Amino acid sequence: MLYYFLFSLHEKYGFLNVFRYQTFRSMLAFLLTFILVLIFQPYFIKWIQKRGIKGQPIREHGPESHAIKKGVPTMGGLVIVLSVLISTLLLADLSSKLVWCSLFILVSYATLGFLDDWSKVTKQDTKGVSGKFKLFWQIILAGIVAFILYYSGFDTSLTFPFFKTFTIKLGLLFIPFVILVVVGTSNSVNLTDGLDGLAIGSVMTVAATYGIFSYLVGHSVISEYLGFINVTGSGELCIILASVVAGGLGFLWYNTFPAQVFMGDLGALSLGGLLGIVAVLVKHEVLLIIAGGIFVVEALSVMIQVYSFKLTGKRVFKMAPIHHHFELKGWAEPKVIVRFWIISIVLALISLTTLKLR
Repeated sequence: MLYYFLFSLHEKYGFLNVFRYQTFRSMLAFLLTFILVLIFQPYFIKWIQKRGIKGQPIREHGPESHAIKKGVPTMGGLVIVLSVLISTLLLADLSSKLVWCSLFILVSYATLGFLDDWSKVTKQDTKGVSGKFKLFWQIILAGIVAFILYYSGFDTSLTFPFFKTFTIKLGLLFIPFVILVVVGTSNSVNLTDGLDGLAIGSVMTVAATYGIFSYLVGHSVISEYLGFINVTGSGELCIILASVVAGGLGFLWYNTFPAQVFMGDLGALSLGGLLGIVAVLVKHEVLLIIAGGIFVVEALSVMIQVYSFKLTGKRVFKMAPIHHHFELKGWAEPKVIVRFWIISIVLALISLTTLKLR
């Protein structure tokens, strides 16, 4: 909105020509989102507390050290989502279907997460809405975007890191593949959201990585030089991803150990889903396994634990997801968080090496 208004005046006021550049608008979106989250997050916390809305319930069989987290306000992800939405609507090119697909996943998954969080805080039960209910709607919502992309002629090629020319045409399989990526990433981020700042820190590194890729993939000359599939309009996703990084930074101010607020399923499901759909839109879905390696390991640890116990009656980890395993081994919560952040940053840098190692 603001982008259209200001850029329309660039012939009269030459300095407004800067609004044509996605990099400039991304920086503005970053600053705007950061300020919005930093200012309004404490108001949200006070609003929750004044209305007597109960805070986060703690699962019975979790680490004993987490008992102090009971009652901490949750659903703080709402401020991040709204801030990202405002910045995107103001500064992105809204004629891009890629932008709308991303925002659809962000908002719809946030709504689903809100229902789950609301059920938890009102019933003071960690179960929330049923897993089947969440999974069903995650699949439906991701499926809607997948159908839109497929039937609008979106490239269904699957590319691989470190391979310049090797691609697989998915055809109709593109639809279930998109669902798998979006739903899988959303739930993996949600599983990671168990320690103060752990999930949002990793979300920020992945978002920053894909912000770079979205710009490069959207640039016809650079994408051809690097051997990428050029996706027209993908550069506009930089605005959304810059907003996510900034929103994460602002949120971390209040979510860092010991947390004053949790982002809840509202934040984790929506931001995870957004990362998943962006990976699809910039044609670097497989790279998400590397860039989002923390989320992959967290999800795998849960699956390994469940199947190991069902088949052998024994647990592989002291507790799953794996961040709790390290807590029970004696690592202090801040140590687990920072070390996972470090790994996430290293994985992001490894992902960026694929720009030339092809």
